[in-house]
Amino acid sequence: MGCYNVMAVLVNERTSSSKELQDVLTRYGCIISVRLGLHKTGNACSEEGLIILQLCGSLEEIKALEDSLNSIKGVKAKSIELSAE
Repeated sequence: MGCYNVMAVLVNERTSSSKELQDVLTRYGCIISVRLGLHKTGNACSEEGLIILQLCGSLEEIKALEDSLNSIKGVKAKSIELSAE
């Protein structure tokens, strides 16, 4: 199985959703190969950010992660499977 699944996670309410978001990411940590977090910095951290995940797992596990993330208020996740075929 190749690891050609990427998920983008848009977080609109970082402060209020961070604990639940971290809990979900920890629960699915075994299928997350790479996690990259992006947000504006400055005098104060932005309330919105983008997380990019590279995933190595079954399509069922990836779908379960996506559904769990989308159940969090202020979080929107979308996955894509890339293929050379």
